[in-house]
Formats: sequence, structure tokens, C-alpha cells
Amino acid sequence: MSIINHLLQKMTAYYAGDPKRIHHFIKVHSFSKQIGELEQLDKSTQFVLEIASIVHDIGIKVAEEKYGKCHGKLQEEEGPAVAKDMLTVLGVDASIIARVCYLVGHHHTYAHIDGMDYQILIEADFLVNMFEDDFSKSAITATYGNIFKTASGKRICKNMYAIHEQESS
Repeated sequence: MSIINHLLQKMTAYYAGDPKRIHHFIKVHSFSKQIGELEQLDKSTQFVLEIASIVHDIGIKVAEEKYGKCHGKLQEEEGPAVAKDMLTVLGVDASIIARVCYLVGHHHTYAHIDGMDYQILIEADFLVNMFEDDFSKSAITATYGNIFKTASGKRICKNMYAIHEQESS
């Protein structure tokens, strides 16, 4: 079994009984994989992106247990350690784990995006969150204009949410 499939199984078990969280990371992974491939990421960056997209919200569970809430900054604080432990057990290379943990620890920080893996993770997460959180049309349009940078992410967002370029200008 591939590391990606093994990780999907581990995360499904991690969130056992919480289908909403399971659906979320599977959808974010699917969009991340698609955008990364369409943007022709190199194999290593694609691998990091896919792993990060699966574990990006891993801090939610710990944050809820510790603080009774799980807003973005708490996810960023609590997630990297849990992700590191899970990925280490799976035998993922330390340099990949370091980058994944960085992405998990910054996926709600939209300034100073330092790579395509980071950009695509944020875009994929927004594609899913805009639907799951029932964003208004104006919020979707603003997010499209402020967040989306990749040609593939923009195309998917425009098609999903029927955005016309003049709306986002």
C-alpha cells in the first residue's frame, strides 16, 4: 500500500466516528492532488502537498480536547506535533515531515506563502470550506480575488462557484 493510502487509512481511524472531518480531509486531498498535477508540480512537491492536505487539520482533535475549541490558530499550534508523530510511524523521510509540519502549522496564515505546495493547500482548503461553511456569493468572490493564484485553482473555483472575472476585480 502506498504511503498516501496508508495515511488516508490512519487519518480515517484517527477521526473514527467523525465523518464530517473525514469528508473534509478527503475532499481537500482530492483538490490538492488535482491542482498539483494540473500545475505540474515536481514529484517531491506533489508528495509533500498530498501528505499535508490529508493531515492539515490534524490539530483540531487535540485543540478541542485541550481547549474546547479548534479555531485556525489552535490548529496551527497543535497540529504539527501530531502530524510528525503519525508520519514518523509511517516511515516518512524527516525532510518531508519537516515541510508537512510547516504547512500544517501555517495553513490558516495567508501571508508570506513560500511555495506552490503551500499555495495549493490553501486553495484546496478554501474550495472545500467555501461549500462546507456556506460562504455568501460576495465572500466567495472576495476569497477568489484575494487567495487564488494558480491557474488551475482559479479555474476550479470559477467553475464551482460560477464566478465571472469582472465580479472578482
